[in-house]
Amino acid sequence: MFYARYAKRAIDVVLAILLLIALAIPMLMIAALIRLDSRGRVLFCQKRLGLHEQPFTIYKFRTMRVDAPSEMPTRMLTGSAHYITRVGKYLRISSLDELPQLFNILKGDMSFVGPRPTLENETALTRARERENAYSVRPGLTGLAQIRGRDELLPDEKAYLDGVYVRNMSLYYDFRIVLGTVFAVVNAEGYQEGGDE
Repeated sequence: MFYARYAKRAIDVVLAILLLIALAIPMLMIAALIRLDSRGRVLFCQKRLGLHEQPFTIYKFRTMRVDAPSEMPTRMLTGSAHYITRVGKYLRISSLDELPQLFNILKGDMSFVGPRPTLENETALTRARERENAYSVRPGLTGLAQIRGRDELLPDEKAYLDGVYVRNMSLYYDFRIVLGTVFAVVNAEGYQEGGDE
């Protein structure tokens, strides 16, 4: 399929370059706010599984304190609110913490649309995605699961939606998912954190 093999990657590169130029000043402002709010690096780097389950380093704006556990999804972390910084709370709700992944897209680690990259220790989700052939495409900044429930979904449900995306990938489908993502972010749909006990 021409779109999947050639056009999708070309669109990713062009859009990533344009957005990095357009958002350079806002991203610098976010970086400054993070540094003013808490000690530590501006960027959070973490190993994730990408195309063909090959690990890569994902980039995010740091939203948690430096002593927070780094190899566990925040939604599974008991007392996560204790670790999230003041600036980080708003970055996470607005998904602005994901902006550095534009560099991942430019490098070829990720695409704008695709299954969200998993942590290496998310075994249940990884196995379910293997069954759905979800690792046959680049992971995405957003995906079908992000507009159909996001953190509220169980691993099998996420993997099923990832498989649906792989089987129906097209420019039109990607466009619909991007529009759905804008709507979901504005309304903070499906956003969850870990328990606060």
